[in-house]
Amino acid sequence: MREFVINANDSGQRIDKFISKAMPDMPKSMMYKLIRKKDIKLNGKRCELSQRLSEGDVVRVYVKEELSSPKEHDMSFLNASSSLDIVYEDSNMIIVSKPVGLETHPSYDCSGDTLIDRIKKYLWEKKEYLPDSESSFAPAVCSRLDRNTSGLVTAAKNAAALREINSAIREGRMHKIYRCVCISPLPKSEDVLTAYHKKDTSRNTVSISDLPGEGYKEIRTGYKVLRQNKGLSLVEVTLFTGRTHQIRAHLAHIGSPLLGDGKYGDTAFNKRMGVFHQALCAYAVSFEFPEDSPLSSLNGMTVCAASPDFEKKYFGIS
Repeated sequence: MREFVINANDSGQRIDKFISKAMPDMPKSMMYKLIRKKDIKLNGKRCELSQRLSEGDVVRVYVKEELSSPKEHDMSFLNASSSLDIVYEDSNMIIVSKPVGLETHPSYDCSGDTLIDRIKKYLWEKKEYLPDSESSFAPAVCSRLDRNTSGLVTAAKNAAALREINSAIREGRMHKIYRCVCISPLPKSEDVLTAYHKKDTSRNTVSISDLPGEGYKEIRTGYKVLRQNKGLSLVEVTLFTGRTHQIRAHLAHIGSPLLGDGKYGDTAFNKRMGVFHQALCAYAVSFEFPEDSPLSSLNGMTVCAASPDFEKKYFGIS
């Protein structure tokens, strides 16, 4: 038998979601069988898997010994680098600036030193993340960037903050501003573009269309040209939708691809310039939280990264 006393980070979840995280070796079919047989109890009573947990609740799962052993926490994040550029931090969240070349999450060809590993290590060293005291929660990145895109990434320190930030993202209350370099002049000095976006997961590319079609979702991309120099344009981009490769693909679609973009850009031009990753930085972020949210103190605040290297290199901005 396993017994769990629900803490603040576990509360608010459905029981089935909690058990899947707290007992990852248990097949879902077994979990459903246990609930039917009343072998999963909430505060000593039978329950439904859709019930939500509150802090202080006691969940008991009556299972065989091989499934009742305590969960082993993955501590591999301790092998990560301690290098972390923290731009903003409070008791609920941390916003860091990710360098070019660092993965946000572990992937099939990258593990052991990713941005989330570095964040977990930092919080572990501060004793703000203690895996042995958590049944289902670990600090999580709420927004990710491609390996070769630099800039701000937001992570939640607790489950309540994770829910609040993810809700803000879903409802369009998280506002992100990027800066990039385009290799061709843009049609106007400032505009909001509308198009349609379709992702090809097998090739990890997207296609953009001016007309709606099957599998295409509407995107809106705002831009403003800040400076021009020798045919290059420094552009500030506001995302009104957040689709995969949206900035890179959308600007390439209108004939103004990003400098260094090997997927949607001009490979020959990039080679002549000696630039082999996209000149793109997640430069600023702001939030709108409900007034009764524990994160509402961030309302009205814009968090900015340091000026990206390409601003100084191509436009003389320090």
